[in-house]
Amino acid sequence: MSPVADDSHLIEQRLGGTTLLSGGFLEVRRDDVKLPDGSTSTREYIRHSGAVAVIPLLEDGRCVLVRQYRYPIGKILLEWPAGKLDPGEQQLACAMRELQEETGYTALEWAYGGEIHNAPAYSDESIWLWFARGLVAGEKHLDEGEFVETVLMTPQEVDALSLAGRLPDVKTQIGLNWLLQAQSGTRQLDWFSAQDAAGLS
Repeated sequence: MSPVADDSHLIEQRLGGTTLLSGGFLEVRRDDVKLPDGSTSTREYIRHSGAVAVIPLLEDGRCVLVRQYRYPIGKILLEWPAGKLDPGEQQLACAMRELQEETGYTALEWAYGGEIHNAPAYSDESIWLWFARGLVAGEKHLDEGEFVETVLMTPQEVDALSLAGRLPDVKTQIGLNWLLQAQSGTRQLDWFSAQDAAGLS
C-alpha cells in the first residue's frame, strides 16, 4: 500500500485523558480525541512496554516452540518463545534472554524479522520477531510462577496445525508465515553472529 501524502482525513488528535489502571506492566487509559470531522470521542486502550518473540531453528530442520497456559482465555497455546521487554532493555537482548529462560537454548546466529502490532484497536503493544539458529542446548531459567513446556516440531507440522485451526496465537501464525517465506526464498533474512550482537541489540 503506497503512503498517502496527506492522511489528515483519517488521523485522530489526542485532547487529554486519564489513567484508569496502572498495574504491574500494563496501563489502561481513556483519552479524549478529536476526530477528523471535528467531532470528539473517547478511546480506551492499553499501554504496554512491548515484547519479543523468537523463531528458533535447529540444524535438523525442526523449530523450538513452547506450550503454556494463557489465563485470560483459559487455554494452553503453542507459541514461539516470547516475553516482554524489561525497562531500558534492547530488543535483541530480550530475545536472547527469553530464548534461554524458556527453552534453555542459546543461539550462535540471529536475524531480525520485523515488528507487528497484535491488537492495535485497543493496545499500543509492539512485538518484535527475531530468528535464531546455531542453537546450543542448555538449562532453562524460568521465572518464578512460570510453567512452560518445550516442543520440537518441523515447520510443516506447525503449518498443519495452522491449517487445522489449532494455532490461534497471532505472533506464532505470523512467525510461521515469515519462516515459510524465508525457506521458499521470498523473504530475506540478514544473519549475524551472536558475537556481533552487542552492537546491534
